[in-house]
Amino acid sequence: MSKKELVELLAGQFNKTKVESAEIVDFIFDKISANLVKGNEVAIAGFGKFSVTARAAREGRNPATGETIKIAASKAAKFKPAKQLKDALN
Repeated sequence: MSKKELVELLAGQFNKTKVESAEIVDFIFDKISANLVKGNEVAIAGFGKFSVTARAAREGRNPATGETIKIAASKAAKFKPAKQLKDALN
């Protein structure tokens, strides 16, 4: 499902315009992103938990040349599904 499809579904379900629905979807995504940037977890009951994980610096290889390169440390978003979602998928 794309963001556009989510906006259209929200608009149809709650008799909102697509503009209003897009603002709601953007607001939710912005708040989730802002909390992750701060290093906070975002838990949505019945759906799952978003968190930030740290990746250590490491060495890798350039697949084209085989040359060893250094990969800098970074942070990444992580998602862990809730039990209800896991059960629904299986």
